[in-house]
Amino acid sequence: MFNELINWSLKNYSDLPWRKNRSLYGTLISEIMLQQTTVPTVLNKFEKFLEKFPDLQTLSIASDEELMIAWKGLGYYGRARNLKIAANDILKKYKGKIPDEVDLLKQIKGIGEYTANAIVAIGHDKPALSLDSNLERVLCRIYFLPLNKGPKLKKELNEELTRLKIVNKLDKYSPRQLMEALMDLGRTYCQSNKTDCKNCPMKNACKAYELGSPLKYPKVLTKEKLSFQLELLRIIVKKGKKLLLIQRRSGTWLEGQWEIPTFIIKTDDLKLNQYPHLGKNLNIPNVFSFKTNITNYKINNFILNMTEKNFKTHFKLKGEYFDPKVEEQNFTSATLKALKFL
Repeated sequence: MFNELINWSLKNYSDLPWRKNRSLYGTLISEIMLQQTTVPTVLNKFEKFLEKFPDLQTLSIASDEELMIAWKGLGYYGRARNLKIAANDILKKYKGKIPDEVDLLKQIKGIGEYTANAIVAIGHDKPALSLDSNLERVLCRIYFLPLNKGPKLKKELNEELTRLKIVNKLDKYSPRQLMEALMDLGRTYCQSNKTDCKNCPMKNACKAYELGSPLKYPKVLTKEKLSFQLELLRIIVKKGKKLLLIQRRSGTWLEGQWEIPTFIIKTDDLKLNQYPHLGKNLNIPNVFSFKTNITNYKINNFILNMTEKNFKTHFKLKGEYFDPKVEEQNFTSATLKALKFL
């Protein structure tokens, strides 16, 4: 059933650098990079990253600054930190050998279920099914599974594939070739909001295409999305040519990145704790402002310049001073926008 799909994938995408010169380490790097990032973006970074960090040992001793510079442009910088954590864990627990069992891989810090399955299937070419949004969508359409898009989709899809004994039928194909072919299909002919069924190598086997309704699967449940208003005070404190920055703590937006001191002026989300509340009768003059959005928050950012002395008088936050021209690769986007008002 999947032979034509696999042949199409091998013909068109075997030259991707992480497929052309395969290694388990390269698979680990590419799979983390490709999460929430497009293939063209990763193409510009993958080989350069491996030149800088050619193995687990080199990656494990990299400084955060080196790592963030090499990761610049890929976004979601927490993934880079997870890679370093995973490298240290593999060296410590498995003497540098990347395991070939999903359960063992999931015990490595920095590796989740999806990445563990991808390393087994793609890296080791052993049976595993790594379900991301692309594969969920493609398999729901091919097998015409009326499942709802959302957090339960992965579990429900696994149950359906098992119930229909589809998983057993997949065993006759190379796990690596099948996984990569399904990924290729999901990002080209079988996208979320657009399909090209006439040119799709799976059209003769796809039940959703046969019934003329591929875009209906998986089903999208519409619900009212909450939206919150948020006003933030972002304070610029300079010492010479350097800028005072606070590192985003674990469990918050953009954790690990550096940001100018930020306080909540007001919000209609009473549970928000991403930043400390201003809680002061601070005299805020007419200041510059700009608008941003993150998740379901509409943010109005107010920029206030303060001297180091005045800042220490009003606030107890501790940070570090950085040269903006040298360190900007690890700044939050809001910080970079705020610097335009300097």
